[in-house]
Amino acid sequence: MQEWEGKKVFGGIAIGKIYVYQKGQQQVRRMTIQDPDAELARYQAAKEAAVAQLQELYEKALQEVGQANAAIFEIHQMMLEDEDYQESVEHMICTQQVNAEYAVAVTGDHFSQLFANMEDEYMRGRAADVKDISERVLTVLQGQSGGSVQFSEPVILVADDLAPSETVQLEKDKVLSFVTVHGSLNSHTAILARTMGIPALIGCPVPLDATVDGKMGVVDGNTGKLYVDPEPAFLEQMKQKQLEEQEKKQLLQALKGKDNVTLDGQHILLYANIGNTKDLAAVLQNDAGGIGLFRSEFIYLERDHYPTEEEQFQIYRTVAETMGGKRVIIRTLDIGADKQCDYFELEKEDNPALGYRAIRICLTRPEVFKTQLRALFRASAYGKVAIMYPMITSVQEVRQIRQIAEEVKQELQEQGIRIGEPEQGIMIETPAAVIISDLLAKEVDFFSIGTNDLTQYTLAIDRQNSMLDAFYDTHHPAVLRMIRMVVEQAHAAGIWAGICGELGADPALTKTFLEMGVDELSVSPGNILPIRKIVRETDVAAYRQEMQERT
Repeated sequence: MQEWEGKKVFGGIAIGKIYVYQKGQQQVRRMTIQDPDAELARYQAAKEAAVAQLQELYEKALQEVGQANAAIFEIHQMMLEDEDYQESVEHMICTQQVNAEYAVAVTGDHFSQLFANMEDEYMRGRAADVKDISERVLTVLQGQSGGSVQFSEPVILVADDLAPSETVQLEKDKVLSFVTVHGSLNSHTAILARTMGIPALIGCPVPLDATVDGKMGVVDGNTGKLYVDPEPAFLEQMKQKQLEEQEKKQLLQALKGKDNVTLDGQHILLYANIGNTKDLAAVLQNDAGGIGLFRSEFIYLERDHYPTEEEQFQIYRTVAETMGGKRVIIRTLDIGADKQCDYFELEKEDNPALGYRAIRICLTRPEVFKTQLRALFRASAYGKVAIMYPMITSVQEVRQIRQIAEEVKQELQEQGIRIGEPEQGIMIETPAAVIISDLLAKEVDFFSIGTNDLTQYTLAIDRQNSMLDAFYDTHHPAVLRMIRMVVEQAHAAGIWAGICGELGADPALTKTFLEMGVDELSVSPGNILPIRKIVRETDVAAYRQEMQERT
């Protein structure tokens, strides 16, 4: 048995025959031409045909993976129309009097190498896009079809790399998994793979030859391993593991795609909490309606330096594109208290939970805050991004935040950078915010209740202190009354209110939250379907009547 390790793109286990996909090599020869004008016309005609093909791919992807993920094919069309790219091809044809195929191949290699040498991982991933569009034009020039990959049976597809156009054209019912030697976790191909739910690995140094092709294979997307020619005992073990996974999924499978609606017709949004892009696969697998809390502080905690605007933008953009138009609520930097970054050089505090943290850091270090806001506003052009500000205690704080946000928006617009119009909301996690929630509701687009901090501040109990566990009551009437008050004040002002703290995933309170009129619950991905089951089995009116009779 051979074993290879790669980077995980999407989880799950696939077992089947391996098909090694070898791209047809574009045989390009340099030829001297006599009529540059005729050759330019050939190039233009091929380019226009390639653009038409990309439009067809866009429409196909639009139906299968949504607008945000289909956008790569619009980007490819724009790349073909790029002035620098076109000028390079045309200049070579005219000045060197070479054939269009050679000019396109050389230009494609040159631009691809430029991207490949960039420091940013996302930009390096664009090297594959340049190669893809160049090969598409070459295919047209050489009179080849460039059709989709066909299989006679379901396979594990192994390749050097897969262009987005190749991925979207795969016969999905015939692809058990795909494994590539190269590629990027931030590539559009990886995004499409996650969206389509295909177990996948990238960066797996598997040989693309007869030692692998046609052999039995096992892809474990959970561990990032590819096994070739597994021994009988191991194969049975993996089949059992696959069966167990399938049985677990089938228990709740019937709920996938179902509305989060009660027996008497009350709707609620069920979103997921995540800490980084690695969690996206679980979000999609569990059919979350969106992301209710993306903890952006992990971008800072995982580094030994302030993350740049570009680093943050690529992460936020990946999340927005992967979610395919579903709402993605990104919480701004929330460090301090129990989450410390050495390079922030925060002073030691006697009571950090009540100290210099979250929005207080952002408002006193505007350069750090503005960098993040620039990245967030840029990413909002690629999906339904919402921005959420933590640890709010006053109206003045919100107005100061909005002023800074407007300055950032104006700067980006003046620079000609495309941005969206993200919703802007706040976390309600202090008693002060609860008491003035009627005033705060007039300033923002939504509330999200952070029950973890709200509980500790309301009960005056440090939730990190295990000695106080016996006193820490998450179901305390004061906490529940505060949640009800926030929801009522939000609705009175015409905005929505959700819960993103751990309490939102407590099945003992799901009916209570429905009765309160909570609009959204954001929980860990694995809790989505269990909570959906409770929602769909609840009659809110009957539950409300039952509670009234008890009191």
